[in-house]
Amino acid sequence: MIAVLNAVDAIADEMIAFLQELTRIPTVNPPGDLYAPCAEFIGQQLKAFGYNVEHIVADDSPLHTPAYPRVNVMGRLPGATQQQPVLHFNGHFDVVPAGAGWTVDPFGGDIRDGKLYGRGTCDQKAGIAASIFAIEAIRRAGITLNGTIEQSATVDEESGGFAGVATLARRGYITQGHTTYVIITEPSNVDRICIGHRGVYWFKVTQHGRIGHGSMPQLGVSAIDHLGDVLHAFTHDLKPRLAERVTSMPVEPPGSRHASLNINSIFGGQPENAVQTPCVADRAGLIGDRRFLLEEEPFEAKVKPEIIDLLDEVNARIPNARYTLEDLMVVHPVQTDPNSPLVAAVRDSIQNVLGTTPPLMASPGTYDHKHVYRIGNVADCIAYGPGILDLAHQPDEYVELEHLIQSAKVMALSAIRLLGTKQ
Repeated sequence: MIAVLNAVDAIADEMIAFLQELTRIPTVNPPGDLYAPCAEFIGQQLKAFGYNVEHIVADDSPLHTPAYPRVNVMGRLPGATQQQPVLHFNGHFDVVPAGAGWTVDPFGGDIRDGKLYGRGTCDQKAGIAASIFAIEAIRRAGITLNGTIEQSATVDEESGGFAGVATLARRGYITQGHTTYVIITEPSNVDRICIGHRGVYWFKVTQHGRIGHGSMPQLGVSAIDHLGDVLHAFTHDLKPRLAERVTSMPVEPPGSRHASLNINSIFGGQPENAVQTPCVADRAGLIGDRRFLLEEEPFEAKVKPEIIDLLDEVNARIPNARYTLEDLMVVHPVQTDPNSPLVAAVRDSIQNVLGTTPPLMASPGTYDHKHVYRIGNVADCIAYGPGILDLAHQPDEYVELEHLIQSAKVMALSAIRLLGTKQ
């Protein structure tokens, strides 16, 4: 154990330099900039460390185009004496747009006061660096793992992961019977283990009216007026009911242990900056973001019908009101068994490295755990990695270098515990 920890310290400068270069590739999503060069950069590092490397192109994705190809990369390091078990590390290399408010170059990879700054350092290129160099530290310490290591770096997590981990799961790269354990290297504040996430239902409501002259609105049907009634019902009827529901999952922050509804956007009528004409709006709508709990399953019997019942009730009270409801995305909640051997291995490794017992948590949003479990049918999956979760998507995003090194040590010890070593 001491030899591996020392090996991580010895390799730390290489790991930091790799992360700097990775940060300097602006893999911004949308639209999906520089995915192929980034996958190639990571793949070359994996090859240098002895992995068999494959590039997996999500050419069946509607987002895959010649200008913005969806390219994932995966490396495989076979076990010394057996193929099983397989420990799969996954991280996504797409990042959200930098946005305003930065005091440093968001793609400069600058280091100041023990922090490496840049968009995606926390969420979650540092996790990719930590897992790759954690396994290399084991090799440099002269230790050979019995089981197999896989490392994947994937795209589009920030927009649902459908061209990334979902593609790997559909094509059998992450699947029950092959993959034993999955560690997704999302930021977990270095000292926590994430065992799942809430569910999400994105939906579109469109109220349909009838156009008319704005000086004679009584001769038209205002979709905007009707949308206002729907919004009032969401705010004053549905949201209070959702706030009373609490999950037993250890969601962080605690305020997100409740079911919730957010209106992401509103549309309808004439464009704000267009030349205005006196017309009654015949179309208006909203995009809703409903976060639902494990206790609210099954979705088809509880969550969606509740939305439909409210819309039906509101529209029934209004003459000539009519609506349509469109499903945009449904992600079901997932939770790994807290007594999983994967949880135990990472917990014990955190105790070794940090001297603390890690709390278990669940994400208020979703991440690629959903695809590992729902498509790949792999039960033993967690998120663990460096980075302070609250910094994700913020200006001046950074990762503390100490956390990067500590996480690599935790990952290395966890791999030894889960895969065993050649005697």
